[in-house]
Amino acid sequence: MTLQGTNTYLIGTGKNRILIDTGDKNVMEYQKTLQGVVQAEQVNIEHIVVTHWHHDHIGGVEDICGTIAKQPKIWKHKRSEHDDKDEPLSLPLNWLSDGQEIKVEGATVKIHHTPGHTTDHVVLTLLEDNILFSGDCILGEGTAVFEDLYTYMKSLHKILDLNPSVIYPGHGNIVEDPIQKIEFYIAHRNLRENQILEALKDNAHKQLTEMDLVRMIYTDTPEHLWPAAAYNVNHHLTKLTKENKLNQIEVEGERKWQYIFTSNL
Repeated sequence: MTLQGTNTYLIGTGKNRILIDTGDKNVMEYQKTLQGVVQAEQVNIEHIVVTHWHHDHIGGVEDICGTIAKQPKIWKHKRSEHDDKDEPLSLPLNWLSDGQEIKVEGATVKIHHTPGHTTDHVVLTLLEDNILFSGDCILGEGTAVFEDLYTYMKSLHKILDLNPSVIYPGHGNIVEDPIQKIEFYIAHRNLRENQILEALKDNAHKQLTEMDLVRMIYTDTPEHLWPAAAYNVNHHLTKLTKENKLNQIEVEGERKWQYIFTSNL
């Protein structure tokens, strides 16, 4: 299933297979590995499913099509509902939808739209074995980056509800304790969010920037890493604003945030 030395996956038991992700462009070692498997097992890649638009997942599509995979259907979710084309522009794409199933002999994968890392990100469940292919939503090591924390957190809870038995990630080692891993991701983000909320609540009479909050919260972090910390804090602030927990104010061209006190009466 896992192609040696990569985080792309060739699944199915019959002649026709599904390839999940394609690696980066012009990676000859990967292409040789894939071609070797296809030839040794005398199989055909009928479907290529790309988890999202980042080059290290979709970049190898053009290298594979017409050589290793003769006429596969290439599947990807739209980056927005108004998209009528997407990477790679030279090849026709079939658009994925949430809940869609793709089937070959021995493998049925179900698509779950999980935006946050990117707007088009999907994860797949292999229904026969309850395996989750997580793309970049959950990694084998470390934590994932995201474009939008609000939707990313919703996607993490969606994955938790899928209750997978094992996770095959887009990067890193196979995750054998998936529920613990997903709960860790959620708890990690919630901890940082609570720190931000408490700092704003304790300074509710002030309007604070993300860097003000970094100075309060990241006390053990070297100062040269503060800009990166401010980037993450900004994601949390955007999420909390969408949830109507903060006010965003512009003061002399600078964005600031203030805690909103709510009444339970």
